[in-house]
Amino acid sequence: MAHCCSEGACSVASATPHTHTHEIEGTSQKGPITRALISFFLLMAGIILSAMGVSFFENQWIRLGWYLVAYFPVGIPVLKEAWEAMWKKDVFNEFTLMSVATIGAFFIGEYPEGVAVMLFYSIGELFQDAAVSRARRNIGALLDVRPEKASMVTENGIKTIFSEEVRVGDTVEVKAGERVPLDGVMLSGSAAFNTSALTGESVPRHIKKDEEVLAGMIAVDSVCRIKVTRPFGQSALTRILELVQDATERKAPAEHFIRKFARIYTPLVTLLAALIVMLPWLWSLVNPEFTYLFNDWLYRGLVFLVISCPCALVISIPLGYFGGIGAASRQGILFKGGNYLDVITKINTVVMDKTGTLTKGVFEVQDIVPVEGLSKDELLCTVAILESQSNHPIAKAIVPSLPDNMVSSLPMNVREVAGQGMEGEIDGKNILAGNIKLLHANGVTYPDEVKDIPETTVLCAIDGKYAGYIIVADAPKEDAKIAVEELRKTGIKDIVILSGDKQAIVSKLAGELGIDHAYGNLLPEGKVEKFEELMRTGANRMAFVGDGINDAPVLALSDVGIAMGGLGSDVAIETADVIIQTDQPTKIPMAIRIGKETRQIILQNITMAIGVKLAVLLLGALGIASLWAAVFADVGVSLLGIFNAIRIMRKKF
Repeated sequence: MAHCCSEGACSVASATPHTHTHEIEGTSQKGPITRALISFFLLMAGIILSAMGVSFFENQWIRLGWYLVAYFPVGIPVLKEAWEAMWKKDVFNEFTLMSVATIGAFFIGEYPEGVAVMLFYSIGELFQDAAVSRARRNIGALLDVRPEKASMVTENGIKTIFSEEVRVGDTVEVKAGERVPLDGVMLSGSAAFNTSALTGESVPRHIKKDEEVLAGMIAVDSVCRIKVTRPFGQSALTRILELVQDATERKAPAEHFIRKFARIYTPLVTLLAALIVMLPWLWSLVNPEFTYLFNDWLYRGLVFLVISCPCALVISIPLGYFGGIGAASRQGILFKGGNYLDVITKINTVVMDKTGTLTKGVFEVQDIVPVEGLSKDELLCTVAILESQSNHPIAKAIVPSLPDNMVSSLPMNVREVAGQGMEGEIDGKNILAGNIKLLHANGVTYPDEVKDIPETTVLCAIDGKYAGYIIVADAPKEDAKIAVEELRKTGIKDIVILSGDKQAIVSKLAGELGIDHAYGNLLPEGKVEKFEELMRTGANRMAFVGDGINDAPVLALSDVGIAMGGLGSDVAIETADVIIQTDQPTKIPMAIRIGKETRQIILQNITMAIGVKLAVLLLGALGIASLWAAVFADVGVSLLGIFNAIRIMRKKF
């Protein structure tokens, strides 16, 4: 059960779900449990003594004293909360409702029921605290996996110190099976790391020398040394943990509704309970044939009060969003708030950047087409040797494709022609490697079909004669096509690509992936204009997926901005509403599925809570339901709502 104060109860999504009877974290629950056990045994003993007809227990004052002793362990904390709330002019809250209901039960002589109401209310509180605490611990354990200590490399050997004491520039050693304590760069050779705590992926990632290593990763197969680049408190993992904690405080529309609902609902049901007691009395004044028994009608009013507490709604709805955020985090998807879990379920159009989102963002050799009489290896070797003298991105894509045993000699008299390519001598032969402009400037003829190739091409000429070309392109990600298919299964009607690349390249990629609309040749401002144009067409609810840096303006315009590969990127974390920590496009439909599952659980809890409460409220007003039924219904529905809400944490997507 939740604390349903006049502000709509304290949300489980806050740092501490409530600040009344007991704190969720850092405070032992032994005291509340002990008090509940004492109350339970005294209540059961009293019921047994009454059922056995023990003579001394038939005395009314002895029975009253016995049940008061049973009542106080669980009742005094709630009475105290009610009193403090009234001093703060917060009269209509669940403490007041429980206090009035139990005092009223004692007033009409229903002592066991008065104790039971408060006892089971307290038990519900304990279950609530345990459920919320567990959910918070699950998320904390999921993300906060930074080792407390680090093995720092010093002149005198390895020294174990607290991770907070390691400074930027220090070197730490991580053995196989150990977690990386701080962000840094690899000093050793290539090593495999388990990144599941950060990205949700079980496949190890191979990291080479001078590449970034992040806190929380686990060294899989070798000992490695890492140069620290960020202090303990500023690691990417710390930022992710803070992001998830902040996300739980951003309320979804359903949570705002429940807060407003409780402000009106609680005083309303209190008034209705009073009317249940007073209206029959007024009716008896004008109709003498109607017999009015105050205790009977007061009992009905008390049943109405107990069942009226909106506890199941107030706790299970925020906890549902909390669970959704945790479930997404487990998959390497970070929602910045429960509100985005809601909005992403309404998305019908997904607009994506090309480079780094649908493609790997790295140029690779895709094809080698030599002239007749020249092999592919010979053409690749010739171009790669010449390009090895350049720092151009295209050159860096070609050179790694060349096996070491194919290098025959170094180029001589190398000259780089800006905007055209490279010229040099290899084994006494003049070599040209570049675009069409380079060959045209040197009077080299080439086939016309080369002009129609959409991808980036590096043409080669040897001693003034055309020798062939190499296609260099950004390859699609392995799961890009699957992501498009799964997006359509989630109900996305339109998928669009916006890119700065050539239209021919963008259109070809769209055809390969099964995407209907693709727009290329767009500068950042062009992307904004095209996105605004798409927004104006019909009732589009749009998500934009980009790298979170160049696409920041469009991310800000969209209903949901999704940053791909945002791990460690400050700009991505600041700009986007949802962050995909891996580079996998399939995480986008997964985020939508998690949002829909969360929303379904929320709707289930709302329907269940309102339905059961309305039924028991009606039965209570008619005198059919007892206080026992009311308290069991209230506690039962609350617990069902809690268990249903945390179910999403175990679900596989």
